[in-house]
Order: sequence, then C-alpha cells, then structure tokens
Amino acid sequence: MAIVTVRVPDELKLKMKELNINWSEEIREFIRRRIDEEERRRKIREALELAKASGSVSRGFAAKSVREDRDSR
Repeated sequence: MAIVTVRVPDELKLKMKELNINWSEEIREFIRRRIDEEERRRKIREALELAKASGSVSRGFAAKSVREDRDSR
C-alpha cells in the first residue's frame, strides 16, 4: 500500500484529535468516491463526443437522458 501525506493547519489537526474518527479510512473512502465520480464524468463526456461525431445527439439529449434515468427508478 502506498503512503500519501497531507498537511493540515495545526488548528484543524487539534479538532481532528478531539473526534473519535478513523481519519485514514475517511480519507480513503473520500478518494474512492471522488475517483468514481470523475471516471463517470469522463465516460459521459466520451459517450457524448462519440454520439456527436456520429450525429445522433440532439439538443437537450443529456438532460433528457438523466430525466429518463431518474424516472425509471
């Protein structure tokens, strides 16, 4: 496993010590979620670019697709 070091202000470190939280796990989980979010965004951009190149995307396509996805749940 790799080590990542983060510098935080002394005041923030003191507040962190007051709380009974596993900060390493919190940070790992945040990084996982952030990576997932960025990968989804990248895939959406790539799909839209592909669709634009093929001429199959009309104005409002993304909003309509999101709305359909939300309504199907």
